[in-house]
Amino acid sequence: MRSLEGYIGSASNPRVKEWAKLLERKYRDREGKFLLEGIHLVKDALDANWPLEIIAFDEGSGVLESFSEQLDGEREAGIGTKWIPVSPEVISKCSETGTPQPIFAVALKRPPGEELLFGDDRVGLVAVLDGVQDPGNLGTIVRSAAASGATAVVLGKGTVDLYNPKTIRSTMGALFHVPVLEADLSVLLPEASAQGVTVVGTSLQAAQSCYEYDFSRRNLWLVFGNEGSGVSETVIKLAHANVIIPMSGRAESLNVAMAATVLLFEAQRQRGNKRN
Repeated sequence: MRSLEGYIGSASNPRVKEWAKLLERKYRDREGKFLLEGIHLVKDALDANWPLEIIAFDEGSGVLESFSEQLDGEREAGIGTKWIPVSPEVISKCSETGTPQPIFAVALKRPPGEELLFGDDRVGLVAVLDGVQDPGNLGTIVRSAAASGATAVVLGKGTVDLYNPKTIRSTMGALFHVPVLEADLSVLLPEASAQGVTVVGTSLQAAQSCYEYDFSRRNLWLVFGNEGSGVSETVIKLAHANVIIPMSGRAESLNVAMAATVLLFEAQRQRGNKRN
């Protein structure tokens, strides 16, 4: 059984203060770490062999019963991770939610490199986000990208922090199943075009229906824009085509996460419902 460290009861403990700082982006960026809250996310991270520094749990909650396999060493996931019993006060200190779950983890960032996007053998479906600002929208798009078999998600400048606690919760663990990287789209998209990638933008002013467009191309990147202003003018000029989701009912537009989900699954349908 993995060894458990000593109990921490005070929310003013120096280690707890360091963990709680990760609720703020500047500390996440500085430390290269982020928080995972709840049984589901911690389990998914362990199953994906994601590097976790510590797992803190409410000693009196019985939550460890859900992690018997990990603690008994039946899986390799999480070996070397420190399991630390803590008080409910410590749990609350390190959570943004009103009723926090009895377990959280300090995870290490593991950003992938741009090289995974290119290569002669790539058959890529990539979701590209240009200034998406709502954490829930970003998390939902990452979840839809993972579910539809996308090979990556690219976050352009102005997009909300991937490691925002609300974003992490909204991914429902999909963060561990699809690579997500940050990039300057004004540099990356021309490079992608030069390497044979087809870049498709989304616009309410586009004339071509997404259901008429051929999404089965070998390397396809779909660009989704800001909730209010859409894809920026700079980025839309870098697209090879722009499509619109036709709506027969009465609505001005779709939420960006909904629109991304529609197009990702239309691309999946055309590409044979196969993961790349």
